[in-house]
Amino acid sequence: MKRISTMSGIIALVGMIAGCADMTQTQQRTITGAAGGAAAGGIIGAISGNAGMGAAIGAGLGGTGGFLLGRHNEAVNAAYEQGRASGSQGR
Repeated sequence: MKRISTMSGIIALVGMIAGCADMTQTQQRTITGAAGGAAAGGIIGAISGNAGMGAAIGAGLGGTGGFLLGRHNEAVNAAYEQGRASGSQGR
């Protein structure tokens, strides 16, 4: 039974990774943040007595953080490209 559970987890992980291939960086960071936040929140919640609530709060906070980080990185890249384009026109 443990072997089936392990194989199911591996198959799910491969499916999630393959599903992220055509996503933007912001979408990937949002999902990664939500998954990491859910895991951390679940662990902290299990210690304090309510793993489900901890996972839900962690997923929300992690997803929000991942989204904001992704948007920030997109803005930085856009500013870089704009500056690069302006610099090449000035020559």
